[in-house]
Amino acid sequence: MTSESQEYGAARRPVEDEVDVVAEETQKPAKGEKQEKKGSFWKELPVLVVVALVLALIIKTFVVQAFYIPSESMENTLLKNDRVLVNKLVYHTRDIERGDVVVFSGVDSWDGEFQLEEPSNPVAAFFRWVGTAFGIVPGEKDYIKRVIGVGGDHVKCCDAQQRITVNGVPIDEKSYLYPGNAPSNTPFDITVPPAHLWVMGDHRMVSLDSRSHTGDPGGGSIPESQVIGRAFVIVWPFDRAAVLPIPDTFGQPALQALAGSIPLLAGFAGAVPLVLVRRRWLVRRRR
Repeated sequence: MTSESQEYGAARRPVEDEVDVVAEETQKPAKGEKQEKKGSFWKELPVLVVVALVLALIIKTFVVQAFYIPSESMENTLLKNDRVLVNKLVYHTRDIERGDVVVFSGVDSWDGEFQLEEPSNPVAAFFRWVGTAFGIVPGEKDYIKRVIGVGGDHVKCCDAQQRITVNGVPIDEKSYLYPGNAPSNTPFDITVPPAHLWVMGDHRMVSLDSRSHTGDPGGGSIPESQVIGRAFVIVWPFDRAAVLPIPDTFGQPALQALAGSIPLLAGFAGAVPLVLVRRRWLVRRRR
């Protein structure tokens, strides 16, 4: 019986081996299937790239955009070659505030601090657009400065202690002003037009800001409508990553109280002539 079972086992092994070989062969993909999968990947790749670019364009246009810092005008808050993220939604929920670091377009209000050559062909223009979208290269007419005064503010330099005043309230700029810089070597006295901003760089000695553009449309101030958004965080280089808060000096109670009273004073000033005209009209009518 032992010999029979051995013979039976010997007879079965080849069959089992054949089954295993067939199973392995069925598990292995055919060469044609491999090539088809590779081919489908390369076909899908352009679609994925287009989708990624469309999503990046939507985010860049409406939500957040990265910007490249091209100059030393905001040192030491922002250094040349830093990258910042700009919130494009924030000013749909609140007004622009003094102390905000904003990115804006200088088109139709400022002459260029620096000029970039236009791309010579469509391919170069495309890569310029991609670079600008991701903050790799600077925009030709985009600037980044700190808001010192908003519409209606009386901004003056300087008081007896060489401080800039906003509506008569001195602001303490030590926390962000470039070391060794005076608030301004150029005296100025301006009332910011409605819906405009008076902006200055933190590195005052090299910044071509509102003080340098008094001969341009707006008298150096820039329209609020040209503001792209608020720079709220440094994202590159990683060792400099930090948020960009509003300095405490712009939260002074006296400054905030004056900010609330300016529209009331403006309304009162506008109402007085109307009251006088109405009173004269009534007097004449009675006669």
